[in-house]
Amino acid sequence: MSNPAPRHVRIYDVTLRDGTQREGLSLSAADKIRIAMMLDALGVAFIELGWPGSNPKDAEAFAMARDVPWVNASLAAFGSTRRAGCPVDADPQVEALLATRAPTCTIFGKSSLLHVREVLRVDPDENLRMIEDTVRYLAASGRRVIYDAEHFFDGYKADPEYALETLRAAERGGAELVTVCETNGGALPWEVEEQVASVVAAMRRVPVGIHAHDDTGCGVANSIAAVRAGASLVQGTINGYGERCGNANLCSIIPNLELKMGIRCLRAGALEEFTHVAWQVADIANLAPDPHAAYVGRSAFAHKGGVHVAAIRRHPRAYEHIDPALVGNRTRVVVSELSGRGNVLSKAEEYDVELEAGAESAVLRGLKEREARGFAFEAAEASVALMMRRESPSYVAPFQLVEYKVIVGQREGQEAFSEATIKLRVRGEVVHTAAEGNGPVGALDAALRKALVAAYPGVNGIRLEDYKVRILDSVNGTDAIVRVMIDSSYGEARWSTVGASSNVLEASWLALADGIEYGLAEARAGAVEKGAA
Repeated sequence: MSNPAPRHVRIYDVTLRDGTQREGLSLSAADKIRIAMMLDALGVAFIELGWPGSNPKDAEAFAMARDVPWVNASLAAFGSTRRAGCPVDADPQVEALLATRAPTCTIFGKSSLLHVREVLRVDPDENLRMIEDTVRYLAASGRRVIYDAEHFFDGYKADPEYALETLRAAERGGAELVTVCETNGGALPWEVEEQVASVVAAMRRVPVGIHAHDDTGCGVANSIAAVRAGASLVQGTINGYGERCGNANLCSIIPNLELKMGIRCLRAGALEEFTHVAWQVADIANLAPDPHAAYVGRSAFAHKGGVHVAAIRRHPRAYEHIDPALVGNRTRVVVSELSGRGNVLSKAEEYDVELEAGAESAVLRGLKEREARGFAFEAAEASVALMMRRESPSYVAPFQLVEYKVIVGQREGQEAFSEATIKLRVRGEVVHTAAEGNGPVGALDAALRKALVAAYPGVNGIRLEDYKVRILDSVNGTDAIVRVMIDSSYGEARWSTVGASSNVLEASWLALADGIEYGLAEARAGAVEKGAA
């Protein structure tokens, strides 16, 4: 007997409409098209491009979309039911949906009597007519129509029969699918599963979808509970973007459905691109990716504790629930004061450093001693790589500090100035030079590069990308320990280094010198593309 075909759940992405309601997130029309093309390539079934009746930018995005050869997804235009007392063919926002020429129109309507009476302030029967009329008009115009039942779960609790009647009105009008929306995000998974099961039983001819929010932190769980109860479509956003606490996060929902429940959502092989897409969407939205996000976060498969690292070195799945490659992610080992020898050995393998027998213990002792003095190596792996390289008798540092001096001052009627003088030993010769900068660290950086450029022209390709200072024990006032983190780059490579001291200039020098030394060593080895992100 042949095995039954795997269950399939369609994904309806609302990142480009509902997701943009997140505070601090704004996408241009071109941004929306770039993201939509990535989603289409994954095999998403529906992509809600925007609400054309709400702003000119969404209308522009729909115009741009007409020139894109969509392969997998049906683009959806979002809007509301007709206004109360207004003929559907005279409602401008309904006409705006048709004007997009999007193949799918998704309209929302009220399923809660509270909203019908107190927000819309219409008769319940008129609300049902508004739903049915709008769906029928759009379907008759050749559109696929999806009905979003707003506030469905709250409405169902108050009056289940009326909430279901709103869905039946959409069905009578010709809706292809009805989506029950947990709009306020306040329901819990067992409530969602029970109510969705009732809806699926009542709506036997029309598939049911789920739209959840994350106000209780249950958006993903509620979506999965709905699928367990029979929902065959899930709405959500990439990275969980959305108003208030966000929408249900597709970056967790989809891997859970595919990898844990054996339910197909995307095209074959698409899940391996998932981490890349999540990070690209964050980049386009000008938001930092959440490093601790499930499945796609940079730290999702990061291991810090020495016991954990020792275990995964023996068996990768010892502390990982899936192979990270299934979602396009990777295992990472973090070094810190909690590390063991396994952490150091793993980092040595990652950076292709050959440690002599017992050298990992020396590195570990140095690392823990420095962390006790304020260093932090979790996000400064280039400094760790240098610590390991310096344990090798064959390693020759590109330069050694002899001394530096920084002068900061201000002359009457002029702006403040900074000047650094530096003396280095470079290839056996002492180089003495000076430079000015916008501040003391800038002057020190300029002097260091000036001293190195003759011997290492590649130093001019190393960029200082970011400089961060943190006061570790502010109760000590000006005697407090200062930690400096510096992010550097060379081409596509990125790395971070750290310094710590009660003297901010010394802390800055330690991080700066490590950053330049690491960059020169990588360039010299012809491996700058590896970096130390």
